[in-house]
Amino acid sequence: MDDQTLAIGRRQFLAGVGKAGVLMAFPGFLSACGGGAEDEPATADTAGATDPGDPVDETQPPSPTAEPTPSPVAAADPLRVGLLIPLSGNLAAIGPELQTGLEIYLEQHGGALGGRPVELLVEDSEGVPEAGVRKAQRMLREGNVEVVTGILSSPVALGVRDLFHESRVPLIISNAAANAITREALSPYIFRSAFSNYQPSWAMGRWLGENVSDAQVFLTAADYAAGTEMLEGFRTGYEEAGGSIVGEILPPLQTTDYQPFLAGIADSGANAVFAFFPGGDAVTFVQQYAEFGLKDAMPLYGPLGLTDPEQILAAQGPAALGIRTASTYSSELDNDLNAEFVEAFVARSDGVLPSPFALQSHNAAQLLDVALGKLDGDTSDVEAVVDALENVGTFETPAGAFEMDPATHNPVRPFYLLEATQAGEGSVHEVVEDLGPVADPG
Repeated sequence: MDDQTLAIGRRQFLAGVGKAGVLMAFPGFLSACGGGAEDEPATADTAGATDPGDPVDETQPPSPTAEPTPSPVAAADPLRVGLLIPLSGNLAAIGPELQTGLEIYLEQHGGALGGRPVELLVEDSEGVPEAGVRKAQRMLREGNVEVVTGILSSPVALGVRDLFHESRVPLIISNAAANAITREALSPYIFRSAFSNYQPSWAMGRWLGENVSDAQVFLTAADYAAGTEMLEGFRTGYEEAGGSIVGEILPPLQTTDYQPFLAGIADSGANAVFAFFPGGDAVTFVQQYAEFGLKDAMPLYGPLGLTDPEQILAAQGPAALGIRTASTYSSELDNDLNAEFVEAFVARSDGVLPSPFALQSHNAAQLLDVALGKLDGDTSDVEAVVDALENVGTFETPAGAFEMDPATHNPVRPFYLLEATQAGEGSVHEVVEDLGPVADPG
C-alpha cells in the first residue's frame, strides 16, 4: 500500500486486515523481526530485529517538532484514535496483528471506547523513526487525534517521544519494549501496554534460579540494545535467586553461521542456556543449536521473541520443541476472555493464532476504554485523562490481570512459562506455569 491508501482518514473499523503475518507474503519478516521490543532494522540491509516487543534501527531518531494540542471535544463526539504501525518495509507482517488486536476489542465493545464511538486513523510508520515522526505529526496536525496507540519498534517509540510529550497528546505504546521508554525517557503523556525488556527476562531468571538448583547457565544474545537488555534482566533475576552464570557471548545481528559461538557454549561447562535472538536470527540460532547437538545436553530458555510470534515457531520446526520462554501471552491460556479473543483473531487471519503483538494492542484498547470510562468519555482535560490512565486500577484481559504502574507508566502483569510443544502437524506455546506479576523497577 502507498501512503495515500494507508492514511485513509478517520473512519470506523478499517476492514480487511488480511492474513496477519504471513511469511511468504512478507519475505523480509524473518530477518526484520525478533522477539524483543526495542530495536528494529531500517532496511533489509542494515541489521534489524525486534525485541520481544519490537525491532532494530541503529540510526539516531530525528528531532521532532511539537504540534499544537488538539482542541477539546465533547464526550458525545466520536473519539479520534490514531494507530501508528508498520504496514510497509521489513516489519509489514507484524503491523496487521496490532491493527487486528485493536479492532477486535472495538468489535467486542460496540465500536466504542469510554462510551464514545471511535474514528480510527491508521498511519504507516514504515518501521523507521523518520517515517514514524512524520506520520505522527500528520496524525496530530491533520487528523486531530486525541490519543495514539501502536508502535512496534523502540527506535520509532523513542523517535516520537518528544513530539507527544510536547504536544500533550496521550500515547499508549503497544509493543516497543526498550527499558528507556519507561525509565530515563519517561513522559507523563506516554504509557505502555506491553512490557519492558527487563520484565520477561527477569521472570525467567528468577524461575530458573528458584527451580533448577544445579543450573550453570550460559548467556547469549544478538549484539544490539535489546539483546543486552534481555541479558541484564535475566542476570538480575537469576543472581538474586542464587544462580551462577558461567559465560556470555554476543554474536552480531544477522549471523548466518553460529558454529564458532556454539563451540564456545559447548566448552563452557554450562548445563543450560538463556538466549535471545530476534526474527530470522532466532530461526537460524535455534536450528543450528539443535544441529550442533546441544538441544538435549543444554536445555534452551529465553524471553518471548525467541520462539514467537507463531510464524517464528513454525519456521523453527522441530528444533524449537522443548524450548521454554517467559511471555506475556499464549493462545493456549485457558480463560473465557482468551477463548473469545482467539476465536475472533483466527476468524480474521485465515487460521493464524494470535501472538503477543495482537494481545498487547488489544490491551491498549482496553486500557483506554477502562480509563475513559471513569471520565464518561470526556477527553477535554488531558491531565484528567493522564490521571485516569495512571490510576486505572486492575482489570482482567485475555492474558490475565493488568495494572498500570503510575510511577513508570509500564504495566504490572503476569508472565507465563511456556514450552514449545507439538500440536497436530505444527506446534504451540503450551502454558507450563504462571510466573506471577512482574513490574519494571523504573
